[in-house]
Amino acid sequence: MNPPAPAAGSPKPVATIAQYKAALRAAKRRAEAEPEIDFLNITAMLDMMTIILVFLLKTMAASSASLPQSKDLTLPASILQSQPNQEGVAVIVTKSQILVGDNPNPVVMLPSPESLAQSGLDAQYKKNGINDLHIVPLADALLSVRETDKRVRLAKGLDPNSSEAIVIVDEATPYRLLIEVLYTLGQSSFGKYHLMVLQTKKKD
Repeated sequence: MNPPAPAAGSPKPVATIAQYKAALRAAKRRAEAEPEIDFLNITAMLDMMTIILVFLLKTMAASSASLPQSKDLTLPASILQSQPNQEGVAVIVTKSQILVGDNPNPVVMLPSPESLAQSGLDAQYKKNGINDLHIVPLADALLSVRETDKRVRLAKGLDPNSSEAIVIVDEATPYRLLIEVLYTLGQSSFGKYHLMVLQTKKKD
């Protein structure tokens, strides 16, 4: 039996059910808001930390090469033509004090150069008496910066078993004191050191 024909003048359907559902889905998509980001992007954070680490390494390398001189610190002159090494922990020996790294507080306050020339630092700074070469306060300061330098060397892909030091001494530093500083560096896992000097022209 055939369905009755629609009465004259009744409205005709304008869309099928499938078209209606498709239009409804499109309307829902337009009404949806952008999702909020409620998580941390670890990759971006690692990239940021790498950039900061490289910046700090470059800053540490440049700080030792631009050391200002004063009445308390005058670098010795040299005719060496090799390029200065900028890798290492700075150990600064002025006329009056010993400094390590970027710490402005002196490790040791030095007496007069005359007393240093004879037997170096006093026995109170030594490990085993006045004739010893091991400077205890300097070794303690190097121990803390050695841990930081070890992590820096690991980040740069270098050997962390031995650190390097840039020894910056005043031109009037007694030889005995210099030997004590270098000995203490060797006993503190600093297997290599570089002496900073002023480059001058070779005399004819």
